[in-house]
Amino acid sequence: MRNSPCGNAMAWMSFFTAWRTVSRIWNGIWTERGGMRLRDRVAVVTGAGQGIGRAIAHKMALEGAWVALVEWNPQSGLQVLGELEREGSKAFLLTCDVADRIGVEGMVQEVLEKWGRLEILVNNAGFDRPATLLKVTDEDFEAVLGVHLRGSLNTIRAVAPHMMDRSYGKIVNVSSIYGRTGAVAAISYSAAKAGILGLTKSAARELGKHGINVNAVLPGLTATPTILKMPEKYKDMILRETPLGRMGDPMEIANVVAFLASDEASFMTGACVEVTGGWRM
Repeated sequence: MRNSPCGNAMAWMSFFTAWRTVSRIWNGIWTERGGMRLRDRVAVVTGAGQGIGRAIAHKMALEGAWVALVEWNPQSGLQVLGELEREGSKAFLLTCDVADRIGVEGMVQEVLEKWGRLEILVNNAGFDRPATLLKVTDEDFEAVLGVHLRGSLNTIRAVAPHMMDRSYGKIVNVSSIYGRTGAVAAISYSAAKAGILGLTKSAARELGKHGINVNAVLPGLTATPTILKMPEKYKDMILRETPLGRMGDPMEIANVVAFLASDEASFMTGACVEVTGGWRM
């Protein structure tokens, strides 16, 4: 009795599916822990102690990266470090104020001494001192820009020479949709986040010839500890104008960051990607 063409096809498909599954597992592409797109890449994540930064650190680790957590608050940094270590991820913590250029250079040197290389930088550190245009103090304005904008500049300047030597690097800056739209009573924050967009594009132009991709992510309303403390009326006002009708989850921002840090985004540089649920599109 001859084998039917249909039976042969089904047998072949079963064999192909089994082979593909084994191949993907063997290569570390498919795993319950993540896609492993960043396997054994060294990633520095600033502001990694909570909110979006914490989610980014977890996502990087799930994708196989070795994660250097940079956080000015050692208590929150240690908490995230413990979480990653319990998951079996490779990570360590550095306490650093990114507004301090000398401190940042020392931090990068520590990473290089420990792991010998650095392929990914995620600039996420930031905070806000809410104030309107006429009430913001010089001190508060400088402090907010110091962490967001000067901090991003400091870290990029510190890692760029090493990335240039290797002709490879991925830099992702976390800006905000407010960097494009502005926000009432957030004059310092909005100005800092707008500055990050310009920094991203200028750095992309200068570093592209060295094999370094520089991109930015612009989160919208995201369910971080800070945002969850916002008065409900302000959150509701934004959500009414958001087509998806909800806040983002920090991991949804982290997913985009991980994509930009991977070779899947190899032809993207200078991009400023909005992750807002459609708000103000």
